[in-house]
Amino acid sequence: MALSRYCIDTSAYSRFKRGAAEVSALLDRAEWIGVPAIVLGELRAGFRQGSHRARNEQELETFLANPAVEVIAVDGDVGEHYADIVVDLRKHGTPLPTNDIWIAASAARAGAMLLSFDDHFNAISRVGSLVLESNTTD
Repeated sequence: MALSRYCIDTSAYSRFKRGAAEVSALLDRAEWIGVPAIVLGELRAGFRQGSHRARNEQELETFLANPAVEVIAVDGDVGEHYADIVVDLRKHGTPLPTNDIWIAASAARAGAMLLSFDDHFNAISRVGSLVLESNTTD
């Protein structure tokens, strides 16, 4: 399989950290892994509510330190993609969680495939999504 560019959402990172083989295989071969700032917020909110905050924060920092990983900031270009996605979704009567639209907009700006376990990303035509099947419940 050729090297690829992936933008991961919160579900993909969480499953990766739990040892999901399908996510690990894809990320191990990736030439670039984007992590939207929105995903960092979702992850850190979860860490703050859990009992392993320090360990989870350290694991996240180690992941982010990998040279293949880049945090995707919300900037003007991401905002443009967000606006286009919202208009398209509303036109088709397909509501999605706001954070997920921002995540998709980040992937679109980066020109990366969005890696997720949430199939509602398939409703977004602006970005390619690789939706993995869940073998466990969140």
